[in-house]
Amino acid sequence: MSEDDSNMEEYPTEIHDYLAAFEKSLGSVDEMLKIMMSVSRSELLQKLDPLEQAKLDLVSVYTLNSMFWVYLATQGINPKEHPVKQELERIRMYMNKVKEIADKKKASKLDKGAASRFVKNALWEPNAENEHTSKTHAKGKKRQ
Repeated sequence: MSEDDSNMEEYPTEIHDYLAAFEKSLGSVDEMLKIMMSVSRSELLQKLDPLEQAKLDLVSVYTLNSMFWVYLATQGINPKEHPVKQELERIRMYMNKVKEIADKKKASKLDKGAASRFVKNALWEPNAENEHTSKTHAKGKKRQ
């Protein structure tokens, strides 16, 4: 039995599962970074509107800070007591602001002209015939 085999037996299987999932996640991050790095930043930003540019910047900086969080944890430093925690909270705040802007942009706009035409056409307009019958009907109610 080798030294690696004896060390594997000392760790619970849950840790092995977490490490395998972490390794898979790192592979995914590596693939995404390769794709993002294959296109120049200025070329990528030219294709995006300002809101999408802000989203890209926020996701990039959030990812970088999250990776630093993981690095601190692997070095035995508690990231919750490190300034990176405040930085991640600040980035989340800006992400929420961008989300609010995007939601407002998606919200339906009121066409005031169409709404006024709709209301005007939906209202009952008395014509000569209806006006005569409604007056007689009203007089009849008064007499009773």
